[in-house]
Amino acid sequence: MKTQLLTIIFCCFEFFGFSQTVELQSFGPNFSSPVEIVNAGDSRLFIVEKAGVIKILNANGTVNPTPFLNISTLVGSGGERGLLGLAFAPDYATSGRFYVNYTDNTSISEPNSIIARYTVSANPDIANTTETILLTIKQPFENHNGGKLAFGQDNFLYIGTGDGGSGGDPGDRAQNTSSFLGKLLRIDVSGSTYSIPSSNPFSSSANGQNDPRPEIFAIGLRNPWKFSFDTSNGDLWIADVGQNAYEEINKVTGSGTPGDNYGWRCYEGNNHVYNSSGNCPSNFNETIAPVAEYAHVGSGCSGSVTGGFVYRGNMFPNFNGKYFFADYCSQQIGILTDTGSSWSMAMQTPNITGGWTSLGEDYNGELYIAGGSNVYKIIDPNLSVDEHSGFHFKIYPNPANRSFSIDLSSKFNTVESISIYNIHGQKIKTLSKSNKQILNISTKNYHSGLYFVEICTNKASKIVKKLIIN
Repeated sequence: MKTQLLTIIFCCFEFFGFSQTVELQSFGPNFSSPVEIVNAGDSRLFIVEKAGVIKILNANGTVNPTPFLNISTLVGSGGERGLLGLAFAPDYATSGRFYVNYTDNTSISEPNSIIARYTVSANPDIANTTETILLTIKQPFENHNGGKLAFGQDNFLYIGTGDGGSGGDPGDRAQNTSSFLGKLLRIDVSGSTYSIPSSNPFSSSANGQNDPRPEIFAIGLRNPWKFSFDTSNGDLWIADVGQNAYEEINKVTGSGTPGDNYGWRCYEGNNHVYNSSGNCPSNFNETIAPVAEYAHVGSGCSGSVTGGFVYRGNMFPNFNGKYFFADYCSQQIGILTDTGSSWSMAMQTPNITGGWTSLGEDYNGELYIAGGSNVYKIIDPNLSVDEHSGFHFKIYPNPANRSFSIDLSSKFNTVESISIYNIHGQKIKTLSKSNKQILNISTKNYHSGLYFVEICTNKASKIVKKLIIN
């Protein structure tokens, strides 16, 4: 098998292994079918609405009244179609370039997926409307359009494409290298149009109608609705939506090996044969095995994975290094934890449920999730407690109105620093080391919302608690 990662099987959404609790905190309401959450290297979140609008969600939870971009007149948004992907160039701060993936409205029966470039205007909150189309991909059906865009650490643009839709990949497109469909594409967009990275597996292809497409980087995907790169090490995570039985999550070191085959339609999930006819490899060992799979439960909408991110933020130490994802049908949130030899999975129903369409990451590495018309922040309700130091503190009243107090207990003389962070992980206040056991703090300059109080001691302990200000 082309991977040394061990696969775990998770059926019927039962817990096993390490269990991590998550909680959702409302962050941005009143969006219309949000399908993507992206940052541009600053405190703003860009929320992509399926009908063709990109809005800016600010750090204080407000939404700009004027959209960043509105291309709804170009977008066909029926079924699984729409404006589905957004990626900012690695040099966005200087070039102002960003890229979108949308389904056009030229044909109801056979529309195109469009990969296009736009630029920001002199106003950083509004984009220019001039479009440069880079790539056009014909879609035979209304589903499995993929849609995700992301830049890897190699600064190339990666494009996820579904197998073209219907059911069961009737055209065997995912294994056909002359088709763009069912693939992970990789292109260099640093120039005026785009070029082919020399390490792409078919970079020297003649590119005739029946020749391999030089844009292809990996094959064998059914509908990679969401994928991401770990910001710590560049590893690629792909959540591939399954057919009737299994959802799967794939992980490869870096962006993987050019020409990797993820197995569809020959296999669904981990070595479950789906259709061995056509262009299938000789055996499963020639494909990339998922690091995790889970079985569908019940009938109807019984499983549809929404890929996410490895947590690399600073606010929730218990989350560090874990991969967060969700399921659109079960409305659960899943977490993969590295045990050293495999990845253990835990699924849970959070305090708020929804048909989860996207997870997002802000520039500090904190995670968000979109469902229905809302965006929520993913938080750790348990936060961190150092049981070995014996240090504990209290915050009261909590929720607070005009002021709150921090009771440092009898070990207040061990405190080295006290910091207060907002929901984005930005440090907004540092309190000087005090010889007082109880500190009284005014909320006059604080906005209403969720905050985190972090105390570090001279015993190398870090303790964090939630604070709500009304």
